[in-house]
Amino acid sequence: IDFDLILEKVKDLNVLAEEGVSQIEHTPQGARLRQPEPVPLTLYQNGIVMFNGPFRPYEHPSTQQCLRDIVDGYFPSELQTHYPDGI
Repeated sequence: IDFDLILEKVKDLNVLAEEGVSQIEHTPQGARLRQPEPVPLTLYQNGIVMFNGPFRPYEHPSTQQCLRDIVDGYFPSELQTHYPDGI
């Protein structure tokens, strides 16, 4: 596993997702600025944890697909169910 490459690609994706940029959220009283919620990703020597788990070993096909998406410069396809309108 090339951790340096994964971290570099995650940083690139964070730029695309406009990390640190507030978004306008419309409310019944008007609007307010809201920070997008981050997607926590923890890399371990033998696997990953996304959000609050579960632990996923690198050998698992869904973990391999997730990391392949990141290395290819895409947000992991599995996030589409959490973010149907995009990140």
